[in-house]
Amino acid sequence: MALPTPATPRLKTHWFRHGGSRGAGQQASAAAFIVWRVARHTLDRTRHAGFMVEIGEPYFRFLREVLAFLVAVADRIAHARLEPTRRTEFTTALVHHLARILQDSEDDLTGPAPPGQPGNGERFIDLVNELSVHYSEFGADPTAVAAGFHPDFAFLRYLGTRLEPAVPPQDRRWIVDQVIDVQAPEAVAMLRQSLADLFDPPARARRAASVSGD
Repeated sequence: MALPTPATPRLKTHWFRHGGSRGAGQQASAAAFIVWRVARHTLDRTRHAGFMVEIGEPYFRFLREVLAFLVAVADRIAHARLEPTRRTEFTTALVHHLARILQDSEDDLTGPAPPGQPGNGERFIDLVNELSVHYSEFGADPTAVAAGFHPDFAFLRYLGTRLEPAVPPQDRRWIVDQVIDVQAPEAVAMLRQSLADLFDPPARARRAASVSGD
């Protein structure tokens, strides 16, 4: 029996009280929730498409790679929205928030790292530090029509190749095309819209704040 198609997560579009502070740390906390939900949805959609991502290490290997990819995209989006110091603060806080969420989830499902070994959150931070250098070599898609950052083909393909070890050998031939054509563009579109609402609240929220005098 076919599995039901995973529902697209409903992500908040209004994060802060009118007139409330929206520092980089607060924005990063909200962005971590967005990134985590989008990454989980991407994993669910990939499994629904017939790719075997086994619960356990393969599951979290896949999730870590998608999270690191989305962090790289979020950082590019922040580059266009925030001044350099605040962008660095935002991205650093985002990674640490995600590391805590990931560690809680991975520790619960597969157990904590053995004594003397880096924790699951530390492993994720190390991965992001490693891959951020690689993703920095890729750019924006020059053919993209919609506003905002769109990763180029090499950016998406690199994610696909990174995900190959997380699926069985029989699926590795197809996972790169699936990521390039379907999963990564969908994830990026969700992330771009949600971060746009986070960095620039919808007009109705700004109007409400103006009317209320906050």
